[in-house]
Amino acid sequence: MKKSLIVLLLAAATVAAQAQAAPAGQQQPASGAAAPDSQKKVIQDQAEGSAYVAAINAPDPAQRAQMMESFVQTYPNSVVKEDALEFLLKTYQQLNNAPQMKSTAQRVLQVNPNNLTALVVLTYLDHAKVQENGPDAASALQEAGQYGARCVQALQTAPKPEGNTDEQWTATKNQFRVICQSAVGHAALASKDYPTAQQNLKAVVLAQPTDVASTYQLALAYLTPKPPVVDGLFWIAKAANAAPQLLTYAKNSYIRYHGGPEGFDELLATAKTAATIPEGFTVAPAPSPADQAADMLKKNPPDKLSFAEWQFILTSGNKDASETVWTAIKGKPVRLVASVVETSRESIKLAGSVDDIEAKKADITFNLKEPLAAARVPKVGAQLTIQGTPSQYTAEGDAFNLTFTDGEVLSGLPEAKKPAAGTHPHKAQ
Repeated sequence: MKKSLIVLLLAAATVAAQAQAAPAGQQQPASGAAAPDSQKKVIQDQAEGSAYVAAINAPDPAQRAQMMESFVQTYPNSVVKEDALEFLLKTYQQLNNAPQMKSTAQRVLQVNPNNLTALVVLTYLDHAKVQENGPDAASALQEAGQYGARCVQALQTAPKPEGNTDEQWTATKNQFRVICQSAVGHAALASKDYPTAQQNLKAVVLAQPTDVASTYQLALAYLTPKPPVVDGLFWIAKAANAAPQLLTYAKNSYIRYHGGPEGFDELLATAKTAATIPEGFTVAPAPSPADQAADMLKKNPPDKLSFAEWQFILTSGNKDASETVWTAIKGKPVRLVASVVETSRESIKLAGSVDDIEAKKADITFNLKEPLAAARVPKVGAQLTIQGTPSQYTAEGDAFNLTFTDGEVLSGLPEAKKPAAGTHPHKAQ
């Protein structure tokens, strides 16, 4: 957990230590400021009031947590239950106890489903958990999106905390909105709700221009739909300026959209200095896939094209071009280099195009002429030089697979183990 961010969340939020309830007949606790009379809650029972004040003023965080837990258990219907739980939430933050923070924030929502503090904390904790990429990352992201949406709604009517100026409260709400919209946008992207992802992630990026992760997600929200939206090219170029490892993906995305690299360097330069998309921004789209396929065959015969170009033509929707390529390669020995995605002794799933290699997505089913020895089965990710005979293909949208028969692996397999000295390779010892 980023302690500084959680400290900001709870220090700026409406917590019990900032707006104390006033026990009847008792002095206001020294640790907090009094709430306005219109908002002040008065504890009528003397023993309840004393227990509340004692819990707030306990000097040690662990002791404060224990005493406030006891207070909530003893007085489950207290007029200050929501304030007590918020104070307890802040105390668990001081103890750096994330599980108890989440549990306590959920208890706050049971009292008030629109409590802004609890919604922000739960959104942040769940979204942070996604970064751990554990087995529950997907469910954590979905939950973060749900809490985030509730948080964005609650921000519209959340009252200004006692002691905050208008400027302070505006700044705090802006910070909360970034946290919540980031989770909403990320979750929407994962669920392929691209309009919601675009709306929320763009707001985050405009508020935090150096947030590379959100800029990249915003780019994906525009580039992933079919057809892609040109705005995504600006955002992926902006992300690539800050994270050079994204440069190849940015350039490939540009080429796929535009049909060539011309203008990409200028786009990079523009995106480096512009905070948002310049007015009138556009990139001329490439010719249709069918037209591109025909143009490829005008420039080179099928046997001079790469595997990726075969794949493009066979999925282009250009029937004549597809038939030309398939007639040229079907039943004829083909040699190429591809990356292992799945492996067995009889058949290997491979990725042959650059995009599919990067995505670890199989586009070749390579059926071997002879089964491999167990020790020579290649590992996932290995680069193999293969030769086989194309026998059939499937092409449905983005899904493409070319099946080979009579396959041979020419290089890239693990070396066969040599027999130990003094043994005969064909005799059991």
